[in-house]
Amino acid sequence: MPASLGLKLYNLGHRREVGKTAVRVARPAGRLAWLHAPNPGQASPMLALARRLVEEDGLAVLLTCPAELPGRNGVLQEKPPADNPAEIRAFLDHWRPEIAVFSEGELRPAALHEASERGIPLLMVNATMPAFLRDRDAWYPGLMRAALSRFSHICAVDEPAARAFRKSGAVLSSVAVTGRMEEESVAPPCLEAERAALARVLATRPVWFAAGPPEAEESAVLAAHRAALRYSHRLLLILMPDDPGRAEALSRRLEEEGWSVAQRMQDEEPDPEIEVFVVDNPAEYGLWYRLAPITFLGGTLNGPGPTRNPMEAAALGSAILHGPRTGAFGQVFARLGAARATRAVVAASDLGDALGDLLAPDRTARLAQAAWAVASDGAEVTEAVLARIRALTDGAA
Repeated sequence: MPASLGLKLYNLGHRREVGKTAVRVARPAGRLAWLHAPNPGQASPMLALARRLVEEDGLAVLLTCPAELPGRNGVLQEKPPADNPAEIRAFLDHWRPEIAVFSEGELRPAALHEASERGIPLLMVNATMPAFLRDRDAWYPGLMRAALSRFSHICAVDEPAARAFRKSGAVLSSVAVTGRMEEESVAPPCLEAERAALARVLATRPVWFAAGPPEAEESAVLAAHRAALRYSHRLLLILMPDDPGRAEALSRRLEEEGWSVAQRMQDEEPDPEIEVFVVDNPAEYGLWYRLAPITFLGGTLNGPGPTRNPMEAAALGSAILHGPRTGAFGQVFARLGAARATRAVVAASDLGDALGDLLAPDRTARLAQAAWAVASDGAEVTEAVLARIRALTDGAA
């Protein structure tokens, strides 16, 4: 298909700068699929899809995402190439993917044109709204329609999303409502023997966990704990600062302020008289989510957003309490909020009342159950996407 006028104008306005050639690792031998996640929120379902392609189909997978992501076995990672013809040609010459799977709705017209010209099948999944890159978002005649026409299948999360793609010019027969794909399993592990031992120590005590609050939020967390102690005098706060290096100094300060404190790093136990249990090992997040029926996500009140993925707590059945700042996990919070699976507060002054309200076991259980349902949803959708990828790569669709 020849380049449209819109694409020519788009490319002319964003020609490649000298000296921007990417350094790439060697391409593995054999078949390779290219998956693209435009943000960290989309990285999780794409990583879940990547794992299936690696383990079940033996494909090498390249995942491109602007954000830094933890490594995964069998999944190569690279920042997405600049969307201009020279960079895209170099990228595709190197990786030679047999399919390209985009997500959410981000459109890279130069990449889509070049991939289509090479006969690479294009699939859009978890589609919510078509959009160009933010720094390239301008009007080019016919460009969005041309870009959307490159996709053989657009898998929309719901009917409003499907309408948005059809209205923007997608081929009507290419758009189908499939739902959201499953998230990558983000439940951090723990040692079961350690969990069982601590559960015996805690017995029936009410417990809440402050997961990674920055220093600016510690006063709000402690004020909330003090307020909640009036209603539940045996309440224990498990406190993991965002910087584990601050744990010891934080413990000393709390003791000076009159709190009864135990330190995990000193092998101390959260005995019945302990009010705050300070912990410092990020590898033990899975332990505290499992032991605490309520988790406050630090960083959401006065920070840049949560220091941990909300789906961790959701997957392990801990009810989520958070502030208004969602950071890189805005879409995750939106899904949890739509399912009424979290308790949000507007300001630090509201944290104590929200915590006190959640100490009622029935309210905690409702939140935790709703959050778990969101975290475990989408397996059938991912299965359908896999079937579509297999059909496209086998030449059957």
